[in-house]
Amino acid sequence: MNKTTYRFETATIHGGQQPDKAYGAVMPPIYQTSTYAQTAPGKNLGYGYSRGANPTRTALENSLKSLEQGSHAFAYASGMAAVDAVVKLLQPGDQVICTQDIYGGSFRLFKGIFEQYGIVFKFIDLGNANDLSKHLNKDTKMVWLESPTNPMLQVVDIAAIAAQLKGTDILLAVDNTFASPYLQQPLNLGADIVMHSATKYLGGHSDVIAGALVVKDEALAERLKFITNSTGAICGPMDSFLVVRGIKTLALRMQRHCENTAKIAVFLKNHPKIESVFWPGFPEHPNHEIAKKQMLDFGGMLAFKLKDSDQNATIACIQRLNLFTLAESLGGVESLIGHPATMSHGSMPKNEQLKNGITPNLVRLSVGIEAVEDLIDDLKSALNEND
Repeated sequence: MNKTTYRFETATIHGGQQPDKAYGAVMPPIYQTSTYAQTAPGKNLGYGYSRGANPTRTALENSLKSLEQGSHAFAYASGMAAVDAVVKLLQPGDQVICTQDIYGGSFRLFKGIFEQYGIVFKFIDLGNANDLSKHLNKDTKMVWLESPTNPMLQVVDIAAIAAQLKGTDILLAVDNTFASPYLQQPLNLGADIVMHSATKYLGGHSDVIAGALVVKDEALAERLKFITNSTGAICGPMDSFLVVRGIKTLALRMQRHCENTAKIAVFLKNHPKIESVFWPGFPEHPNHEIAKKQMLDFGGMLAFKLKDSDQNATIACIQRLNLFTLAESLGGVESLIGHPATMSHGSMPKNEQLKNGITPNLVRLSVGIEAVEDLIDDLKSALNEND
């Protein structure tokens, strides 16, 4: 069977993977080395210096390109290092159009670092993909999407955006962290670059920081390879090993994340103390039909707003939880809860937060794979503290 014909569940385990050539190890060994013996000056057995390439990192990159059905993948020290490499494809004066609702760390990098080098970032609501065309101009060189978005779970029609950019030199980059390749594969929807914070669902166990890029175009891959080798923000061998290990159970974990989140979303929607729930699985979600079309399921993330708009009351409710851990990040096997206004999006100016719906009473959940009944009991107890 040709590797490209593997179904996703098989690809997580076997895609791009080979037993180790030295001793037949089933899992890729951790090549904890910085350099490699050369057979002659400039000649080696495939690896010369680990900033350029490392066998353990290669194993991860082969797995990543199999999952996203790309031709080249690059593993980085963090998700932000991966985003940084993408922006370095641009020149001063270039414009990037971004989804309005965006991860706070990406916003900080774009506005706080790259704007001072002359790159222009424009944040717009892309809930209606047709709105993109009126913002394109001669300086537009990239469109940066999140779908679903962080933290408001908005959905962008990736294929419709890609269709508008076809035949131009504008790159379409998609942050696929919230969905994971299990739920959607942006390259197959027309994107040029897919990015992951591999810290999240790919690693899956809250024990590694890593990032990834996957592409199909050869010339684009060569540019990213040059940037990656030159700047050196690469994923180390131990971290690469941990992400490879995490990917083996990605399909199983994502199934449970999605099942649990669907049940919790319904519970919260029907709770008298909840004002609104943001989850693309609801028929009334603005782009529910697009989510159904481009995603396999609706994901393991949701956000909600308490009817009590006071920030202190919201934080007090969060602190009453036992199973949901108050912590940064998402996508691990354990359930996490966050307060975007002060945590994941704390670096975003208050006016930008409010423009994007990030109010003091907004709460974000990363639903884990525990027994969903226990998770609902935990939420019920925290919400009904004074009843």
